[in-house]
Amino acid sequence: MKTTKTVLVTGGAGFIGSNFVDFLLKNRKEYQVVVLDGLTYAGNIENFTPEMRDNPRLKFFHGDVRNSELVNELVSKSHVVVHMAAETHVARSIFDNKGFYETDVLGTQVIANAVLKNRKRVERFIHISTSEVYGTAMQAPMTEEHPLDPTSPYASAKSGADRLVFSYQRCYDIPALIIRPFNNYGPRQHLEKAIPRFITSALLGEPLTIHGDGKSSRDWLFVEDHCRALLAAVEADLRLVKGAVINIGTGRDISIDEVARTVLKIMKKPEKLLRYIPERMGQVQRHISSVDRSHRLLNWHAEVSFEEGIRRTIQWYKKNPTWWKKLLWMRHVPIISEDGSVELY
Repeated sequence: MKTTKTVLVTGGAGFIGSNFVDFLLKNRKEYQVVVLDGLTYAGNIENFTPEMRDNPRLKFFHGDVRNSELVNELVSKSHVVVHMAAETHVARSIFDNKGFYETDVLGTQVIANAVLKNRKRVERFIHISTSEVYGTAMQAPMTEEHPLDPTSPYASAKSGADRLVFSYQRCYDIPALIIRPFNNYGPRQHLEKAIPRFITSALLGEPLTIHGDGKSSRDWLFVEDHCRALLAAVEADLRLVKGAVINIGTGRDISIDEVARTVLKIMKKPEKLLRYIPERMGQVQRHISSVDRSHRLLNWHAEVSFEEGIRRTIQWYKKNPTWWKKLLWMRHVPIISEDGSVELY
Protein backbone atom coordinates (compact mmCIF):
# COMPACT_ATOMS: atom_id res chain seq x y z
CA MET A 1 0.00 0.00 0.00
CA LYS A 2 1.30 3.44 -0.89
CA THR A 3 2.25 5.69 2.02
CA THR A 4 -0.03 8.73 2.16
CA LYS A 5 1.20 10.53 5.26
CA THR A 6 4.39 10.76 7.30
CA VAL A 7 3.93 11.31 11.03
CA LEU A 8 6.89 12.46 13.12
CA VAL A 9 6.59 11.52 16.80
CA THR A 10 9.11 13.15 19.10
CA GLY A 11 9.65 11.17 22.29
CA GLY A 12 8.28 8.15 20.47
CA ALA A 13 10.30 5.65 22.52
CA GLY A 14 8.73 6.78 25.79
CA PHE A 15 5.65 5.37 27.49
CA ILE A 16 2.88 7.25 25.67
CA GLY A 17 4.98 7.71 22.54
CA SER A 18 5.73 4.03 22.00
CA ASN A 19 2.11 3.09 22.62
CA PHE A 20 1.01 5.71 20.08
CA VAL A 21 3.57 4.55 17.50
CA ASP A 22 2.40 0.95 17.95
CA PHE A 23 -1.23 2.09 17.63
CA LEU A 24 -0.49 4.02 14.41
CA LEU A 25 1.38 1.14 12.81
CA LYS A 26 -1.45 -1.27 13.57
CA ASN A 27 -4.35 1.00 12.64
CA ARG A 28 -3.07 3.13 9.76
CA LYS A 29 -1.13 0.93 7.38
CA GLU A 30 -0.82 3.78 4.88
CA TYR A 31 1.14 5.95 7.37
CA GLN A 32 4.91 6.20 7.61
CA VAL A 33 6.01 6.81 11.22
CA VAL A 34 9.25 8.56 12.12
CA VAL A 35 10.45 8.62 15.74
CA LEU A 36 12.94 11.05 17.25
CA ASP A 37 14.03 10.15 20.77
CA GLY A 38 17.08 10.94 22.89
CA LEU A 39 16.72 7.66 24.82
CA THR A 40 17.14 9.32 28.17
CA TYR A 41 16.19 7.26 31.21
CA ALA A 42 12.45 7.31 30.33
CA GLY A 43 12.91 6.59 26.62
CA ASN A 44 13.62 2.94 26.04
CA ILE A 45 14.31 1.19 22.75
CA GLU A 46 12.86 -1.95 24.37
CA ASN A 47 9.48 -0.21 24.26
CA PHE A 48 9.48 -1.16 20.58
CA THR A 49 8.27 -4.71 20.15
CA PRO A 50 10.02 -6.95 17.59
CA GLU A 51 7.04 -6.40 15.28
CA MET A 52 7.50 -2.64 15.53
CA ARG A 53 11.25 -2.82 14.91
CA ASP A 54 10.77 -5.03 11.86
CA ASN A 55 8.08 -2.81 10.38
CA PRO A 56 9.45 -1.04 7.27
CA ARG A 57 7.08 1.87 7.90
CA LEU A 58 8.88 2.80 11.14
CA LYS A 59 12.07 4.83 11.06
CA PHE A 60 13.94 5.66 14.26
CA PHE A 61 16.37 8.53 14.83
CA HIS A 62 18.36 8.76 18.03
CA GLY A 63 18.80 12.43 18.78
CA ASP A 64 18.12 15.43 21.01
CA VAL A 65 14.95 17.42 20.38
CA ARG A 66 17.03 20.57 20.94
CA ASN A 67 19.21 19.75 17.91
CA SER A 68 17.72 22.24 15.46
CA GLU A 69 19.56 20.87 12.41
CA LEU A 70 18.29 17.32 12.98
CA VAL A 71 14.80 18.48 13.90
CA ASN A 72 14.52 20.69 10.82
CA GLU A 73 15.58 17.79 8.60
CA LEU A 74 12.94 15.45 10.04
CA VAL A 75 10.15 18.03 10.14
CA SER A 76 10.85 19.01 6.51
CA LYS A 77 9.89 15.46 5.46
CA SER A 78 6.80 15.12 7.66
CA HIS A 79 3.13 15.92 7.14
CA VAL A 80 2.17 15.71 10.83
CA VAL A 81 4.30 16.45 13.90
CA VAL A 82 3.20 14.99 17.23
CA HIS A 83 5.45 16.50 19.89
CA MET A 84 5.71 14.34 23.02
CA ALA A 85 9.39 14.66 23.89
CA ALA A 86 9.61 15.93 27.47
CA GLU A 87 10.88 15.27 30.95
CA THR A 88 7.68 14.32 32.77
CA HIS A 89 8.10 13.23 36.40
CA VAL A 90 6.91 15.64 39.10
CA ALA A 91 9.08 14.30 41.94
CA ARG A 92 12.17 14.10 39.74
CA SER A 93 11.65 17.73 38.69
CA ILE A 94 11.80 18.75 42.35
CA PHE A 95 15.04 16.85 42.79
CA ASP A 96 16.71 18.03 39.56
CA ASN A 97 14.81 20.68 37.62
CA LYS A 98 17.29 22.04 35.05
CA GLY A 99 16.71 19.36 32.41
CA PHE A 100 12.96 19.93 32.52
CA TYR A 101 13.24 23.51 31.30
CA GLU A 102 15.89 22.63 28.72
CA THR A 103 13.91 19.79 27.15
CA ASP A 104 10.33 20.84 27.75
CA VAL A 105 10.63 24.54 26.89
CA LEU A 106 13.70 24.91 24.67
CA GLY A 107 13.02 21.63 22.90
CA THR A 108 9.49 22.77 22.14
CA GLN A 109 10.84 26.04 20.76
CA VAL A 110 13.08 24.12 18.36
CA ILE A 111 10.13 22.01 17.20
CA ALA A 112 7.86 25.04 16.80
CA ASN A 113 10.52 26.91 14.81
CA ALA A 114 10.96 23.88 12.52
CA VAL A 115 7.20 23.71 11.94
CA LEU A 116 7.19 27.42 11.15
CA LYS A 117 10.07 27.02 8.70
CA ASN A 118 8.31 24.11 6.98
CA ARG A 119 4.70 25.22 7.22
CA LYS A 120 4.13 24.68 3.51
CA ARG A 121 4.83 20.99 4.11
CA VAL A 122 3.51 20.42 7.66
CA GLU A 123 -0.25 19.96 7.70
CA ARG A 124 -0.62 19.70 11.46
CA PHE A 125 1.41 20.22 14.64
CA ILE A 126 0.03 18.51 17.74
CA HIS A 127 1.68 19.53 20.99
CA ILE A 128 1.17 17.19 23.94
CA SER A 129 0.84 19.29 27.06
CA THR A 130 -0.47 17.96 30.39
CA SER A 131 -3.22 18.50 32.93
CA GLU A 132 -0.48 19.36 35.44
CA VAL A 133 -0.42 22.88 34.00
CA TYR A 134 -3.75 23.52 35.79
CA GLY A 135 -2.62 22.80 39.34
CA THR A 136 -5.35 21.80 41.79
CA ALA A 137 -8.88 21.97 40.42
CA MET A 138 -10.61 25.28 41.12
CA GLN A 139 -13.74 23.92 39.44
CA ALA A 140 -15.07 20.47 38.66
CA PRO A 141 -14.83 19.33 36.01
CA MET A 142 -11.80 21.26 34.75
CA THR A 143 -12.45 22.91 31.40
CA GLU A 144 -9.79 24.14 28.98
CA GLU A 145 -10.42 27.67 30.32
CA HIS A 146 -9.29 26.65 33.82
CA PRO A 147 -6.46 28.98 34.98
CA LEU A 148 -2.92 27.67 34.60
CA ASP A 149 -1.53 27.34 38.11
CA PRO A 150 1.49 24.98 38.00
CA THR A 151 2.76 23.75 41.37
CA SER A 152 6.03 21.99 40.44
CA PRO A 153 9.03 22.66 38.19
CA TYR A 154 7.73 20.02 35.78
CA ALA A 155 4.32 21.63 35.60
CA SER A 156 5.79 25.09 35.11
CA ALA A 157 8.07 23.86 32.32
CA LYS A 158 5.11 22.26 30.56
CA SER A 159 3.09 25.45 31.08
CA GLY A 160 5.86 27.39 29.35
CA ALA A 161 5.88 24.96 26.42
CA ASP A 162 2.08 25.01 26.22
CA ARG A 163 1.96 28.81 26.01
CA LEU A 164 4.90 28.89 23.60
CA VAL A 165 2.98 26.75 21.10
CA PHE A 166 -0.16 28.81 21.68
CA SER A 167 1.75 32.03 20.97
CA TYR A 168 3.31 30.62 17.78
CA GLN A 169 -0.11 29.59 16.55
CA ARG A 170 -1.56 33.03 17.20
CA CYS A 171 1.45 34.96 15.91
CA TYR A 172 2.46 32.89 12.88
CA ASP A 173 -0.81 31.06 12.16
CA ILE A 174 0.89 27.64 12.16
CA PRO A 175 -1.51 24.63 12.08
CA ALA A 176 -1.06 23.83 15.77
CA LEU A 177 -3.34 22.42 18.43
CA ILE A 178 -2.63 21.60 22.05
CA ILE A 179 -3.66 18.37 23.77
CA ARG A 180 -3.80 18.32 27.58
CA PRO A 181 -4.05 14.67 28.65
CA PHE A 182 -4.86 13.75 32.23
CA ASN A 183 -2.98 11.02 34.13
CA ASN A 184 -2.06 8.21 31.75
CA TYR A 185 -1.34 4.65 32.81
CA GLY A 186 -0.85 1.33 31.02
CA PRO A 187 1.84 -0.94 29.54
CA ARG A 188 5.44 0.30 29.27
CA GLN A 189 5.12 3.05 31.88
CA HIS A 190 8.26 3.82 33.87
CA LEU A 191 8.27 2.55 37.45
CA GLU A 192 8.68 6.07 38.84
CA LYS A 193 4.96 6.66 38.17
CA ALA A 194 2.36 5.65 40.75
CA ILE A 195 0.45 2.80 39.09
CA PRO A 196 3.42 0.77 37.76
CA ARG A 197 5.18 1.39 41.08
CA PHE A 198 2.16 0.01 42.95
CA ILE A 199 1.88 -3.00 40.62
CA THR A 200 5.55 -3.97 40.73
CA SER A 201 5.70 -3.45 44.50
CA ALA A 202 2.71 -5.78 44.89
CA LEU A 203 4.32 -8.36 42.60
CA LEU A 204 7.41 -8.29 44.82
CA GLY A 205 5.43 -8.34 48.06
CA GLU A 206 6.84 -4.93 49.02
CA PRO A 207 5.02 -1.94 50.58
CA LEU A 208 2.98 0.34 48.32
CA THR A 209 4.03 3.85 49.35
CA ILE A 210 1.38 6.57 49.27
CA HIS A 211 2.04 10.29 49.66
CA GLY A 212 0.17 11.88 52.58
CA ASP A 213 -3.25 10.43 53.35
CA GLY A 214 -3.82 9.31 49.75
CA LYS A 215 -6.92 11.47 49.33
CA SER A 216 -5.53 13.48 46.40
CA SER A 217 -7.31 12.34 43.26
CA ARG A 218 -6.65 12.17 39.53
CA ASP A 219 -8.51 11.53 36.31
CA TRP A 220 -6.87 8.27 35.19
CA LEU A 221 -6.68 7.72 31.42
CA PHE A 222 -5.75 4.34 29.94
CA VAL A 223 -3.04 4.92 27.37
CA GLU A 224 -4.90 3.11 24.57
CA ASP A 225 -7.76 5.60 24.92
CA HIS A 226 -5.24 8.42 24.71
CA CYS A 227 -3.84 6.93 21.50
CA ARG A 228 -7.30 6.87 19.97
CA ALA A 229 -7.74 10.53 20.89
CA LEU A 230 -4.42 11.46 19.30
CA LEU A 231 -5.30 9.66 16.08
CA ALA A 232 -8.59 11.56 16.07
CA ALA A 233 -6.60 14.79 16.47
CA VAL A 234 -4.37 13.81 13.54
CA GLU A 235 -7.39 13.23 11.31
CA ALA A 236 -9.95 15.79 12.54
CA ASP A 237 -11.07 18.64 10.30
CA LEU A 238 -8.28 21.20 10.70
CA ARG A 239 -10.82 24.02 10.52
CA LEU A 240 -12.30 22.75 13.77
CA VAL A 241 -9.13 22.02 15.74
CA LYS A 242 -6.55 24.56 14.55
CA GLY A 243 -5.58 26.73 17.52
CA ALA A 244 -7.68 24.65 19.92
CA VAL A 245 -6.72 23.39 23.36
CA ILE A 246 -8.35 20.04 24.11
CA ASN A 247 -8.46 18.11 27.38
CA ILE A 248 -8.24 14.32 27.13
CA GLY A 249 -9.70 12.64 30.19
CA THR A 250 -12.48 10.40 31.44
CA GLY A 251 -14.50 12.82 33.56
CA ARG A 252 -14.00 10.64 36.64
CA ASP A 253 -11.43 11.17 39.39
CA ILE A 254 -10.15 8.46 41.74
CA SER A 255 -8.00 8.94 44.83
CA ILE A 256 -4.45 7.61 45.04
CA ASP A 257 -5.51 5.51 48.05
CA GLU A 258 -8.32 3.91 46.05
CA VAL A 259 -5.93 3.22 43.16
CA ALA A 260 -3.53 1.37 45.47
CA ARG A 261 -6.36 -0.60 47.08
CA THR A 262 -7.75 -1.52 43.65
CA VAL A 263 -4.35 -2.88 42.61
CA LEU A 264 -4.13 -4.96 45.79
CA LYS A 265 -7.68 -6.26 45.40
CA ILE A 266 -7.21 -7.36 41.79
CA MET A 267 -3.86 -8.95 42.61
CA LYS A 268 -5.29 -10.58 45.77
CA LYS A 269 -2.67 -8.96 47.99
CA PRO A 270 -3.23 -7.85 51.64
CA GLU A 271 -3.93 -4.20 52.47
CA LYS A 272 -1.21 -4.36 55.12
CA LEU A 273 1.17 -3.63 52.23
CA LEU A 274 -0.08 -0.03 52.17
CA ARG A 275 2.44 2.43 53.60
CA TYR A 276 1.83 6.15 54.03
CA ILE A 277 4.74 8.58 53.79
CA PRO A 278 4.91 12.40 54.13
CA GLU A 279 3.07 14.43 51.51
CA ARG A 280 5.03 15.26 48.37
CA MET A 281 6.00 18.86 47.74
CA GLY A 282 4.02 20.47 44.93
CA GLN A 283 1.14 18.02 45.36
CA VAL A 284 -2.03 18.61 43.34
CA GLN A 285 -5.14 17.74 45.33
CA ARG A 286 -7.61 17.05 42.55
CA HIS A 287 -7.75 16.68 38.76
CA ILE A 288 -10.93 15.88 36.84
CA SER A 289 -11.35 16.60 33.16
CA SER A 290 -14.21 18.17 31.31
CA VAL A 291 -14.99 15.94 28.33
CA ASP A 292 -17.20 18.31 26.35
CA ARG A 293 -14.61 19.67 23.94
CA SER A 294 -13.02 16.31 23.15
CA HIS A 295 -16.49 14.97 22.35
CA ARG A 296 -17.37 17.93 20.18
CA LEU A 297 -14.11 18.45 18.26
CA LEU A 298 -12.71 14.91 18.12
CA ASN A 299 -15.83 12.79 18.49
CA TRP A 300 -13.88 10.96 21.18
CA HIS A 301 -14.62 9.57 24.60
CA ALA A 302 -12.76 7.16 26.86
CA GLU A 303 -13.84 3.55 26.33
CA VAL A 304 -11.73 1.60 28.84
CA SER A 305 -13.00 1.70 32.42
CA PHE A 306 -10.48 2.28 35.19
CA GLU A 307 -10.95 -1.22 36.58
CA GLU A 308 -10.49 -2.85 33.17
CA GLY A 309 -7.45 -0.69 32.43
CA ILE A 310 -5.85 -1.66 35.74
CA ARG A 311 -6.43 -5.36 35.02
CA ARG A 312 -4.84 -5.04 31.59
CA THR A 313 -1.92 -3.10 33.01
CA ILE A 314 -1.32 -5.65 35.77
CA GLN A 315 -1.32 -8.44 33.17
CA TRP A 316 1.30 -6.64 31.11
CA TYR A 317 3.66 -6.21 34.06
CA LYS A 318 3.14 -9.82 35.08
CA LYS A 319 4.12 -10.96 31.59
CA ASN A 320 7.11 -8.64 31.18
CA PRO A 321 9.33 -8.90 34.28
CA THR A 322 12.53 -8.68 32.26
CA TRP A 323 11.41 -5.24 31.05
CA TRP A 324 10.64 -3.71 34.43
CA LYS A 325 13.15 -5.40 36.74
CA LYS A 326 15.93 -3.38 35.10
CA LEU A 327 14.17 -0.24 36.32
CA LEU A 328 13.64 -1.24 39.94
CA TRP A 329 16.46 0.97 41.17
CA MET A 330 14.64 4.00 39.69
CA ARG A 331 11.26 3.37 41.33
CA HIS A 332 11.92 6.00 43.99
CA VAL A 333 13.36 9.50 43.75
CA PRO A 334 15.21 11.07 46.74
CA ILE A 335 13.72 14.41 47.80
CA ILE A 336 15.37 16.69 50.35
CA SER A 337 12.60 18.12 52.53
CA GLU A 338 12.52 21.52 54.21
CA ASP A 339 14.03 20.15 57.42
CA GLY A 340 16.95 18.62 55.48
CA SER A 341 15.79 15.02 55.75
CA VAL A 342 15.69 12.79 52.69
CA GLU A 343 12.49 11.05 51.64
CA LEU A 344 12.17 8.53 48.82
CA TYR A 345 9.20 9.33 46.58
